[in-house]
Formats: sequence, structure tokens, C-alpha cells
Amino acid sequence: MEAKRLDYQKNEGLDITNLIPDPFEQFKLWFGFAVQTDAHNANAMALSTVHNNRPSSRIVLLKELDATGFTFYTNYSSAKSKQIAENKYAALLFFWKENERQIRIEGVLEKVSETASNEYFKTRPRESQIGAWASPQSETTSREDLEKRVAEFSAKFEGKDVPRPQHWGGFRLVPEKFEFWQGRAGRLHDRFVYNKENTGWNIFRIAP
Repeated sequence: MEAKRLDYQKNEGLDITNLIPDPFEQFKLWFGFAVQTDAHNANAMALSTVHNNRPSSRIVLLKELDATGFTFYTNYSSAKSKQIAENKYAALLFFWKENERQIRIEGVLEKVSETASNEYFKTRPRESQIGAWASPQSETTSREDLEKRVAEFSAKFEGKDVPRPQHWGGFRLVPEKFEFWQGRAGRLHDRFVYNKENTGWNIFRIAP
């Protein structure tokens, strides 16, 4: 298969003088542009964890962002959650093709509070709430068994609010490092790293 070559030419370039000293604010700036371009997919991020020294990646959705980190929600009995319990270090990757930008984030994962998980669970569509109860995530199953479990929990909670199952909740990635990547012509891309230090963030350019 012959791969098509793409030359990145949408952006004039990125210089350290253009960067906001706080990487969270720089992220929010770029995220805002990504939402304008593709509102439905801007919060999709690749989450990479490690199990037995082997990397494992999947797409999850960013649901909350504050000054402490990036939060997503999942089944605490899933494969990814077991990997997180084994190794708390992880990485996130956002790639916004139309903006010719990506952001890599490395840090430590921690569970969010039960209160935070409860509050977010209440905002989910009812079908997704039922699904959190019905799906034995990452376990071997059949479509028939899954649909049977959905029917059982739908009947169990009929006419009631669906409570959050204890095996479902949020993780927050607390960043230690950011890398902002902007595509440039001739593969001479702009890459800037923010490293966490005691006094704040150290920012420097790295080669493409």
C-alpha cells in the first residue's frame, strides 16, 4: 500500500513567545480551536497504560478538565483499570487533524472522589447508565448475554433513578509533562515541551 504524503501548511508556525506559561491554559486555547473545527471529536484522546512492560492504548473521552488534571470515566473492573492499579503512570494523546496539531501529556492517574463520580453519572443518558451496570467490561461475553443483562437491569430500575454502580467511576491524569506539536511544511514541525518543576513549568523547544 502506498501511503499518501501530507505537507502541513495551515499554520504559520509556533514560537515560545506565542505560548502561555501555564500548559493548562495553552491546552484550553488549542482545545477551543479544535471544538470549533470538530465539536463531536475534539475531546477524544488516546489513553496509554502499561501492563507487564507492554503498552496498551485505547480511545477514551475527556469529560472534565481543571487545574489538577484531565478526567475520564470507566469501569473500575475493566482491563485498563487493572493496568492502572498495577502502574499509575500513563499518557494521553490528542490529535486534531484539521488543525494540524497534537498534544501529548504524561503523568500519574488517580481516582476521582465518589462525589465527583456520582455527579457525573447523573448527567449520563439513561441508556449509558444501564450499560454501566450491564456490561462486564473487557470480559468474554456474547451479544445475546449482553442484551439479556441490559433487559434485566432495565427492568430492575424501571421507574427509578439509576444509581452509580460501585465498579464505575472516574480517573484523573495529573500531568507532569506536556508536549505541544504543530505541523509545519517540510516535516520541520514545531514541538514545545512543558516539564513540571517545583517552581512551575519549564518550557523548551525540541527537534521535530
